[in-house]
Amino acid sequence: MKPLLKPLFLLLILTLLLPACTPTSSTETHSTLRRITSPDVDAAAVQQLAAGNTAFALDLYQALKTPDANLFYSPYSLSLALAMTYAGARGNTETQMAQVLHFPSQDTLHPAFNALDLALTARANGKKAFELTLANSLWGQQDYVFEPAFLDTLAANYGAGLRLTDFAHAPDPARVAINDWVSDQTQDRINDLIPEGAIDSLTRLVLANAIYFNAQWVHPFAAESTSDAPFNLLTGETINVPMMRMEEPVPLAYGQGAGYQAVELPYQGEQISMLIIVPDAGTFPAFEGALTPEQYTTLVNGLTPQMVNLILPKFTFATTFSLSDTLAGMGMPDAFDPDLADFSGMDGTTDLYIAHVFHKAFVAVDEAGTEAAAASAVVMNLESARPMEGVVLFVDRPFLFFIRDMETGTILFAGRVVAPEAGG
Repeated sequence: MKPLLKPLFLLLILTLLLPACTPTSSTETHSTLRRITSPDVDAAAVQQLAAGNTAFALDLYQALKTPDANLFYSPYSLSLALAMTYAGARGNTETQMAQVLHFPSQDTLHPAFNALDLALTARANGKKAFELTLANSLWGQQDYVFEPAFLDTLAANYGAGLRLTDFAHAPDPARVAINDWVSDQTQDRINDLIPEGAIDSLTRLVLANAIYFNAQWVHPFAAESTSDAPFNLLTGETINVPMMRMEEPVPLAYGQGAGYQAVELPYQGEQISMLIIVPDAGTFPAFEGALTPEQYTTLVNGLTPQMVNLILPKFTFATTFSLSDTLAGMGMPDAFDPDLADFSGMDGTTDLYIAHVFHKAFVAVDEAGTEAAAASAVVMNLESARPMEGVVLFVDRPFLFFIRDMETGTILFAGRVVAPEAGG
């Protein structure tokens, strides 16, 4: 079988605007520091950050889910980009952001993010079994004065040097330049992310983050065994969708508890995996509504090796979010309020506020891994299925999934599938 994998990617843009009354300075300020590539960070700090990321991931899941709709996003990308913004937050703005994002103190957060970021990319580069790259950038008004300590923090811990641009006099060319950077980081998979009008002459700072992931399963599905089968929707209706099948039971981490079954599918290199949680029939809304970080951790810790034959729908979908209202509603409204926002750590004033948070994601799962050409599906009837030993998990109803780092537990991507695309 020839794999036709494409990247899975996630982007976030934060745009910070100035009120019209704020003057600009003619001084240019930027950091000369290089990224710290061997941060002195205690392992407990990284675990604390990963746990906070999990809590934020599940909080955001509850805020973003809508009836009868698929969902996909990257809590890691969002946390990372907002951490760069948090570096300049002070007062109530800083307190609110820390509570919503489950961030530790500034002194702990940024070195821990640097250590985690470097560890994740090192895992990918080490065995070269999968691709995982992360990129950050910082775009600032060319004649605006930013605090040196703020720029140093981002340069040393996030590798984000300040790129001087002219939002004031040429906002659309600046928007195009940022979108071009985004396209480059995602191998031209995301284009024109920032829409026209989102950047204007009052913009002073844009922080951007991109994550790119490409991996194949340790235990691929047999393409010739894929065939249409029923999938039960939340509405009670049933549709036929392409279902992938393994040729025989394989060793996977599996668990079941009150109201659910769960299985973990490792990618090549066995350092990143997809955790699939399948609530019992008719219980999906109640299960996802009650899922807490503690329950999630208990579920993961309860997985044990089993021989599993997994039957899983192929799925491909994209999502786009504008998250300002969502994040404000989760408990950090001051950051988006021109009168209340305090990002004085960025420029020494309280003039900056977050105007937009854009988030876009795409996921495709097929027999080879994550993400593949949907046209690669081969529909066949299973001619003479032999009896199978061990657990059989037939995912014929809505489910949750999390792409996670197996060592730290960091959730890189999260989502739900309630309506796979019907088969042809």
